Amino acid sequence: MRQPTIKDVALKAGVSFKTVSRVLNGEPYVRDELCRKVKAAVAELDYHPNVAARGLIGAPSRLIGFLYDNPNFGYVTEAELGALGRCRSAGYYLAVEPIGSDGDRGRQIEQILASLRVDGLILTPPICDDEAAMSVIERLEILCVRISPQRGRPGSASILVDDAEGAFALTTRLLELGHRRVAFIQGPPEHGASHSRLQGYRRALQQHGQVPDPALIACGAFTADSGREAGSLLLARDERPTAIFASNDEMAFGVMAAARDLGLDIPGDLSVAGFDDTRSAGMSWPPLTTIRQPIAAMCGAAVDMLIAAAAGELDAYKSTSVTTELIERGSIGPVP
Repeated sequence: MRQPTIKDVALKAGVSFKTVSRVLNGEPYVRDELCRKVKAAVAELDYHPNVAARGLIGAPSRLIGFLYDNPNFGYVTEAELGALGRCRSAGYYLAVEPIGSDGDRGRQIEQILASLRVDGLILTPPICDDEAAMSVIERLEILCVRISPQRGRPGSASILVDDAEGAFALTTRLLELGHRRVAFIQGPPEHGASHSRLQGYRRALQQHGQVPDPALIACGAFTADSGREAGSLLLARDERPTAIFASNDEMAFGVMAAARDLGLDIPGDLSVAGFDDTRSAGMSWPPLTTIRQPIAAMCGAAVDMLIAAAAGELDAYKSTSVTTELIERGSIGPVP
């Protein structure tokens, strides 16, 4: 059973996060009525303050932590720039910390937080869905905003994007162009978006009367090299696809390289599409058709939520969603 946190106490008492901290720290000039509400909530929830909790250490640190474990550097760069821009404009600093997937993410995060006093954390996929990581963050009572999580979590704030709907829209567009052998390159299984985007691809095929062919689905790792390898395998088939939808831009760039290895023209012989709309998508040749998710804006909004919540404005600390957009460029065309 999850242990109650200071955020739960604030919600139960109907007061701000900052007021709870002041009461628990025994600060003067807190109205008696508010003190009674907080103490009643503490008793009812059987809340025991964690001495390591950053929320009880006094003045804000004006430092936001950004944690990532993602080989897709285009995505990470967009996310960092979005968070950094908002931090600078608000007079905050951003601490960027990579988390290795080859070890206990929870232990790594605990070690980082032992040396950094942050006002809050931005958690990118797949860290935002990692149970060990989330358990440590909740135990230490750190405010966090989860970017594109695939599972809900009580007491945490999230910025959500409908990956399945984006993949559905792009696959539908390829089918509208006459493609009937549309291949798909899935991302790594620990990323929830990999499964959601595959679901959207399959749903579009089924709504157009097609049975998804397992032979047209390959696995990648959200890297250009893995996209090139998966693309080569798909294009080596006797009945090769006329379009390949890679579930991120980096893998789509790899598919483009694989097509050129075979002397194929894009989009004359093969249509190629991606997902994310990172900065490189508009600069490739031909420019990449992709699904835009506002990565920078999402992380900028996460900073705003954390700064407001650290100041006691818990109304700002809630989940919100953003929409995706199909960006059609020169990498797709009618079926050859």
